[in-house]
Amino acid sequence: MNQTLKKIDVSNWNENDELEVLTFDIAGETFAIEAVMVREILDLLPETPVPGARPFVASILNFRGRVIPLADIRIAFGMEATTVTNDSRIIVIELELDGEPVLIGVRTDKVNEVTTLAKAASEPPPSVGMRWRADYIDCLVKRDSDFIIVPNMHAIFTFRHEH
Repeated sequence: MNQTLKKIDVSNWNENDELEVLTFDIAGETFAIEAVMVREILDLLPETPVPGARPFVASILNFRGRVIPLADIRIAFGMEATTVTNDSRIIVIELELDGEPVLIGVRTDKVNEVTTLAKAASEPPPSVGMRWRADYIDCLVKRDSDFIIVPNMHAIFTFRHEH
C-alpha cells in the first residue's frame, strides 16, 4: 500500500495547528479551501465554452478583464451535475502551477463561510471505501456529525483529466 497517499499536507496549518478556510457545497458535500488561495467570490458570470476542451475545464470567463478557466471539480470527483440555483457561486482561487501563479474559477453550489479548522480533528481519507481518488483529498475534518473535505487543489489541477 502506498503510504504517501495517506500523508496529510500540514504545510499550511499555522503554529496553533489551525487552518483558515472558506467552506462551500458541491453536490451535497461540504468542501473547504484555504482562505489564502481565495481571490474573490462571484455571482455566476457568462461563460464561454471552449470547443474540444475537457469537461473538467470546459469553459472560460472574463474576470476583471482577464480570461481565466472555469473548473467544475465535481467532474474530478465523479459527482453528478447539480442544478444552478440562486446560491451558486464562482470562487476565484490562485494556485501556483509550474512555478507560475494561475487564477482559476471554481464553480460551487453554495458558499458557506470562512472558518477555522483544527488539525486535531483532521484525518487522512480512508484507503478503502472512498469513491474519490485519495490523492485529490488532503484530509477530512470532522465538525459536529459531518466531515468537511479539504481537497488537494494542486493534485486536481495538475492531473490530466480524461473524462
